[in-house]
Amino acid sequence: MKWIVLTFLIFVSTSVHSQDTNPKQNDITLEQEILRMDSLLFDVAFNKCDFELYKKIIVSGIEFYDDRTGLNTDVKKEYDSFKDKCGRPISVTRKLIDCSVHRLGEFGAVQTGKHIFLNDEKVVQSAKFITIWERRGKHWVVKRAVSYDHKDL
Repeated sequence: MKWIVLTFLIFVSTSVHSQDTNPKQNDITLEQEILRMDSLLFDVAFNKCDFELYKKIIVSGIEFYDDRTGLNTDVKKEYDSFKDKCGRPISVTRKLIDCSVHRLGEFGAVQTGKHIFLNDEKVVQSAKFITIWERRGKHWVVKRAVSYDHKDL
């Protein structure tokens, strides 16, 4: 009987230990996924004016909060703003400075950080952000975005 209990305890402790390492690995994978999505959203869609990609990531139901303009829940306004930015003679781009990513259960992830904006490669502004990413099947979309603490440089 003692051997059965001992074997059971070893099995349980091994199972618990193996479960401890998986979340850390999963968080690394999650961070890589979100950094990839951030890059697609900004380095490709925003910076290179790829409207089709932008529409795949910024979708209906978005809530965008901005310390300068308030709340926008109209995806068409987001699309129009994107088109306006891309139609200007000055190239407006965004560069990620730093961020952190955290899991939001099975829903998705939250990304927080700081970025800078450039006009024709000259740094003109910094800001902080919070992005709520929602996993929809194998795809990620922005569910909520908060852009705040904008400072001209």
